[in-house]
Parts: sequence; structure tokens; C-alpha cells
Amino acid sequence: MAGSLHGSARTTPRVRAELQASKETTSTLAQRCGLSRTTVTKWRSRTTTADAPMGPSAPHSTVLSPEEEAMVVEFRRRTLLPLDDVLGCLRDTIPKLTRSSLHRCLERHGISRLPEDPNKASRRGKFAETAIGYVHIDISDLRLAEGKLDMFLAIDRVSKFTYVEFRDDAGKMNGADFLRGVVAAFPYAIHTVLTDNGMAFADLPKNRNGPTRRYLGAHIFDRVCAENGITHKLTRPYHPWTNGQAERTGRTVKDATIKTFHYPSLESLKAHVIAFVSAYNFAKHLKALRWKTPFEAVCHAWNTTPDIFKLNPRHLTPGPNS
Repeated sequence: MAGSLHGSARTTPRVRAELQASKETTSTLAQRCGLSRTTVTKWRSRTTTADAPMGPSAPHSTVLSPEEEAMVVEFRRRTLLPLDDVLGCLRDTIPKLTRSSLHRCLERHGISRLPEDPNKASRRGKFAETAIGYVHIDISDLRLAEGKLDMFLAIDRVSKFTYVEFRDDAGKMNGADFLRGVVAAFPYAIHTVLTDNGMAFADLPKNRNGPTRRYLGAHIFDRVCAENGITHKLTRPYHPWTNGQAERTGRTVKDATIKTFHYPSLESLKAHVIAFVSAYNFAKHLKALRWKTPFEAVCHAWNTTPDIFKLNPRHLTPGPNS
């Protein structure tokens, strides 16, 4: 099947082949086919019937310099981030970078499409709209040859502000203590917490109405929630994507730390994770926040609804004394 013709083409591949095979003079062919002598001469001098490539022989950007284009290409190859995320990360470094110029640059270098992830989950619906203070909590384990750490992670559904702590185990006492740390770390009041059904956050379903529960009372995590006026919600069993925001953030931390670097000790791993989470909160521009950082989203909420805050969030900015 022939390829698409140029928009202003006066001939088809069949006519071009006839011109090349004919023994008639150029004037006779031009008159018979209704073409100019220049067009007939052009196609008789060629060996193919395809349109010649249009545009510059050495494509290059009219917006980006060669150094900036090399920076864009290397950043994309190393991070494998989507187009909009690449734009959000580089727009401060390259102010004149636009979405269209970025796309054309990636097209020229053959990296406009990311490789398909075979483990990519099916698309699910968006979370319902809610106010700031809805926190997802999850546990991830970080493993080294030296041992294992349980990383407790909390992320706000609206502001994406993230907080982590490390524990030796995922028991219920550590779960309750982590929630106290979350309440102290977030500058605003938390109204809802969403967790899975792990033992750090809830009793087993079969034990929630038994005699032990009636004798000992609520799970300690629920008691800490009640002390702070927090509503505790649990995901449906076998529906892990309900708490997917916390799980995805945990994978992001792993991809940036233990899956990329080698650590001589657990302490160096802890330090890097804390540094990454701090950079995520104060420097990572997120598409879900219209290219704000989580800290900027928190400051925006401070300007609109200051009554839910316990302190001015700008006091959290990292500095020489933090």
C-alpha cells in the first residue's frame, strides 16, 4: 500500500511510474498528463515514486540550545518520567521550555514513548473530593543485607504532604505511636485516617466483636484516633488499591533509594529516605497539585482556611537550624 501523498501533490505513484517508464518527450508527457514540464522532468530524473522528505536535513530545536536539548534527553532517559512530569521538573531550570517543544525534542531522539510496564495496574476511578486533613497510612519494608526496617508512611490525600518513621516491627503499639507522630508533624488538624486491615491498625475481622474486644476495649490505634478527634476508616478486604496513594508513595521512595543505591548500613538508608521525603515535600512539583509542591499546597490552604492549622506552615521550611 502506498504511503500518504504530499498535500499539494499533482501526481500519484502510478502516474509517476508511467512518466519514468515512458519514451515520449517531456513536452508530450506534460501536455497529455496536464502537468508542467518541470514536474515531468523532476519525476523522470528520480528512481522512486515516493515523495522526498520535507523539512531540514538536520532537524534541531528552534527553542532549545544543544546543551538544553541534551539535558532534556538525559533527564528523560535516567528518570523515565511521563511528559508532564518532565516538564514540571525542568521548567524552573529551562524557563523557555514548553510542552510542545519538549514533545518535539523527545520525538527527534526517539524517546517520546515510555516502555510499557507489564506490572501496570488497571486504571481505577479518582478519589472523592475531600478537605485537607484526609491522611492515608501504610507500612512498607525496606530490606538490606544487614536487616530489615518497617517504614510507616503517611500522606495527605489533598496536599500530598508526606511523613515517615522507621520501626523495628509493624506491631499495634508502633502503629499507635506513629499516628501520634503524624498528628504532631502535620501543621493542620487531621480529620480522617485511612488504613488497611493490618494488625498495626485494626483487629482481625473475626475478633472485632468477640469477648476479648469487649473486655479490653477498642484497638489502641482507634483509641489514639478518638483522643485526637480523628475518624478511622479501613479499606475493604482484598481491595488494596483503595489505599493506593500511600502504597504508590511507598514504591516511589523505594525506587529512589534501595532500588537505585547501595547502602553500607541501615542508618545511611534512614538518612537518605528522610532527605528524599524532605525534598519531595518542599521541592517536588506534582501534576496533581497543578505543579505546586506539597509545601506550597499546604501554604495555599493556610491562606484560605487558617482555622484548621495549629501553626504557621512556613515555620516548617528547612533551614540552617532545622
